[in-house]
Amino acid sequence: MVGETAIQWAPEGGPSKREHVIIQLVAEGLKNRDIAGSLGTTEHVIKNDLRVIYDKLGLWNRVELALWYEARRNEMA
Repeated sequence: MVGETAIQWAPEGGPSKREHVIIQLVAEGLKNRDIAGSLGTTEHVIKNDLRVIYDKLGLWNRVELALWYEARRNEMA
């Protein structure tokens, strides 16, 4: 299930492929602990990754991130 969706976003300054996976998992409702388990890393690393993602996209929290993801996913359909 990880990385199943092939949504394309702006490569320059946008989220990396790993960040895309994290965004997708957040949008699916997974907690940081579960995302970390899926990616074979720690919850602390996921928290740091999310801070970077929020910064790149100008967002404040995972709710905004999930809404951002859904808006783009629907545009691609």
